[in-house]
Amino acid sequence: MQVRDWFVERQPEFAQWRQDLHAHPELGFQEHRTAEQVAAKLRHWGLEVHEGIGGTGVVAVLPGKRPGNRRIGLRADMDALPMQEKTTLPYRSVHDGAFHGCGHDGHTATLLAVALHLSQNRDFAGTVNFIFQPAEETLAGGAAMIADGLFKRFPCDEIYGLHNNPMLGKGRVAVREGALLAACDGFTIRVHGVGCHGGMPQQGNDPVVIASQLVGMLQTVVSRSLDPLVAGVVSVGMMHGGSAPNVIPDMMELRGTVRTMSVSARETALRRMREICEGLALANATRIDCEFGLGCPPTINAPGPAATVAAAAARVVGAESVDTRITPLMASEDFSYLLQECPGAYFFVGQDGPFCHHPEFDFDDDILPTGAAVFVEIVRDRLG
Repeated sequence: MQVRDWFVERQPEFAQWRQDLHAHPELGFQEHRTAEQVAAKLRHWGLEVHEGIGGTGVVAVLPGKRPGNRRIGLRADMDALPMQEKTTLPYRSVHDGAFHGCGHDGHTATLLAVALHLSQNRDFAGTVNFIFQPAEETLAGGAAMIADGLFKRFPCDEIYGLHNNPMLGKGRVAVREGALLAACDGFTIRVHGVGCHGGMPQQGNDPVVIASQLVGMLQTVVSRSLDPLVAGVVSVGMMHGGSAPNVIPDMMELRGTVRTMSVSARETALRRMREICEGLALANATRIDCEFGLGCPPTINAPGPAATVAAAAARVVGAESVDTRITPLMASEDFSYLLQECPGAYFFVGQDGPFCHHPEFDFDDDILPTGAAVFVEIVRDRLG
């Protein structure tokens, strides 16, 4: 029997797990019910379970029957998005403003299925660490688990993670060496001015005009400061200021994100944004504050682990359905923090339907056996 067949036979049970998680979504660092259910299942299957890692994270340890020193980490994210679900599914979210719109319910169920399979088939040499991570959507959970001693308490020689990808197409798997997902840094910029009457702008210092100039100038970060062959994007998503149409306000606030595909590009982009703000402030005799919030580095796959994923996926779906040259996405993922600490690879499992973060998104239960089988093939390869 092919390993995928084992998961296909039991897929209805795994779908029930997933749909229950979908109906009860929990936001970052609030995944109490999810973590309790995950831990209970893992304990029932005989794994050594540790809870409260990095807040609400769960780690389960499973040694193989054969002696071996290698340790592999498999990771899934558990949190939901703070958005309203607009599906009519029978298992739609019971919580207003919380929705598994990115498929983390499916990722969690997939890794649980892998843990069940390996607990019953422990003919491998070494140890598998199952890592159920909180708060991926806020880009904070991975760093929190690391700060709580994740890799010191549960050392890993390699680590692997997956994500559904509706752009890829059902039945396909994709991975690539190097950068797969972008670094992301949120920013808040406050342009200070001097408020005055809208009909007498000479009596003030208009932050609206300065902020408008700044939006355009920030676009030169990518077009003139980054190598044209290196991807990057600066997006201002919010501009706030003023309280009346005939009053020039004394401050404008801009918020947005900057995304880059390499560590050096990230450093350059953040530095140039600060310099542009400082220069424009000087030119307008005012003050501009530029602050960057918690972000994450690019998700960079190591060559060896990326090749391991490609070979494992080929055994599951066939080499013709594995894309090893997928175009990187400008989305971001805090699995990147784990990859900074431990070599590994992140891969996509294709499905159909709306893309992640769409209010009608739903993880496709039919792809769970594929993702789970790839994980198992990775373990067989690295701990075989």
